[in-house]
Amino acid sequence: MKVYPSNLEAGGLRFAVVVSRFNHLVSTALLEGCERTLMERGAEPDAIDVAWVPGAFEIPLAARALAQSGRYAGVIVLGSVIRGGTPHFDYVCSGVTDGVREVMRDTGIPVAFGVLTTDDIDQALARCGGEHGHKGEEAARVAIEMARLCEELGKAPEEGA
Repeated sequence: MKVYPSNLEAGGLRFAVVVSRFNHLVSTALLEGCERTLMERGAEPDAIDVAWVPGAFEIPLAARALAQSGRYAGVIVLGSVIRGGTPHFDYVCSGVTDGVREVMRDTGIPVAFGVLTTDDIDQALARCGGEHGHKGEEAARVAIEMARLCEELGKAPEEGA
């Protein structure tokens, strides 16, 4: 069996991070974990560009522009949508998810999804370094791995597993 290797080394790669200002406390925590993980994995601070957008619904447009620029090996999207008392939550979540998927499909650039969809602020904070891990860190690792994998997919896989 031939296998494409997994690689979590970020050295030499450039990343764009799109972050929602809405629910700023959560977004800031996600961004801090994301940036820390990228740099721990070898990314240079000047190889990480951050674009703030008003809310989660605006994330796909910024992600598309950055992916189409040709400057980045991967894009990371961060934010949170917290359920309220109206169907607005469902529309925003669907719009963000569908939009980010379309960016990947249309550009071929990996987009790591770090947008939390939770019932309340406590659930969101539990996913920013609390009892449910750190989704900003996870999104950074996904972006690195997918960027490296995409580099290799045009080549023949390695022997063995």
